[in-house]
Amino acid sequence: MVTTYNNVLYQTDNGIGMITLNRPKALNALNSGLLKELDSLLDEIAQDDNVKVVIITGSGDKAFVAGADISEMQSMSALAGRTFGKFGQAIFSKLENIPQPVIAAVNGFALGGGCELAMACDIRIASEKAKFGQPEVSLGIVPGFGGTQRLSRLIGKGRAKELLYTADIVDAQEAYRLGLVNIIAPADELISTAKALAEKILSRAQVPVQLCKAAVNTGMDTDLESGIAYEAEVFGLCFATADQKEGMTAFVGKRKPNFTGK
Repeated sequence: MVTTYNNVLYQTDNGIGMITLNRPKALNALNSGLLKELDSLLDEIAQDDNVKVVIITGSGDKAFVAGADISEMQSMSALAGRTFGKFGQAIFSKLENIPQPVIAAVNGFALGGGCELAMACDIRIASEKAKFGQPEVSLGIVPGFGGTQRLSRLIGKGRAKELLYTADIVDAQEAYRLGLVNIIAPADELISTAKALAEKILSRAQVPVQLCKAAVNTGMDTDLESGIAYEAEVFGLCFATADQKEGMTAFVGKRKPNFTGK
């Protein structure tokens, strides 16, 4: 299935949903139109039980997302800027918390809002040509779509502050060293690498995969004791699933499990 919006292309195939941000002439910059479409699409995906893993990338070979659309932001008032920031934050939080694992396939520049979008995904695979950064202070603003919060959680407070204060842009290798990127792939193998990882995730029991995502996200926003308590609850829930019975029976029987997602 292929769904086309004005600024987003979406297609599904064998349990994988592929989102392509599609404003190549603007280097896929995030304007209000694209964000509204992404917001709607995420609602659609979250309700689609046939989609188990999501990949998000940018159209063209230059940019994942070059940032939020500066031409739209430059004349905003303080109130309009706050509203725009909160809108972007809400969409990226929705992306972060949809049930399905989300893989960012970063094919080029991931700057400002683009870096923030990638960080809202569960796993980041970067083309060897990818560039990452939060250059907002060079434009007279701060990151507004969650960058100050997610960057420090991913790479540590000190490193995050350095990148935020300097507006430095780092390449894929440095992003990998910092822990911002999980995998680096040749540019012409980026999507196939993302799909291979998606298929590997698809081969596992899907209820526990989604519960792992919920447990990690919940635990990052609470204290250790509360996080462990939540883990105990979802651990127990797994024993009510057919896939738990199948997985353990297959292990004892020394055969490959046949998971059904139930």
